[in-house]
Amino acid sequence: MPRFISVTLEQRQVQCIARLLDDEAPRTCRAVWDALPLSSQVFHGKYARNEIYHLVPAFADIDPGKENTTVTPIPGDLCYFSFDSDDLGNPAYGYEAAGEIRQMRRIVDLALFYGRNNLLINGDQGWVPGNVFATVVRGLDEMAAACQDIWMSGARGETLTFAQAASPPD
Repeated sequence: MPRFISVTLEQRQVQCIARLLDDEAPRTCRAVWDALPLSSQVFHGKYARNEIYHLVPAFADIDPGKENTTVTPIPGDLCYFSFDSDDLGNPAYGYEAAGEIRQMRRIVDLALFYGRNNLLINGDQGWVPGNVFATVVRGLDEMAAACQDIWMSGARGETLTFAQAASPPD
């Protein structure tokens, strides 16, 4: 039976629904599902293009590792990335304002890609493949508009929340 999660921009009151890709990324889906809900400050991608994400402390006892990876996510992909604090320590990333991020030893980045032409390459690290663990099945257009507003107006004060959705979308 399919499982669904909601992705919400709290201040903007915009939500989309995604179906977990349990067959393609079972370890990642299990780790994410068991950790939900997860909320923190939203960030907009600097390098990857059409991406919003948040950073939270690692939540799985054992990191899921790489599965169903991509470096070219498509609109509606939800991706999981795992970093250590040294990976995100460069001041150019702008995380000084979110001091708690620098205190985390292991960091999970949960991302939503809302547009085309994304490329997961980083000037410091090279290719950064992400685990595609879900795909948006409802509300992507509204979410994409809100994501563009984050890009143009700023992310300050906005919270991104991933949560279990009780039932499949209408």
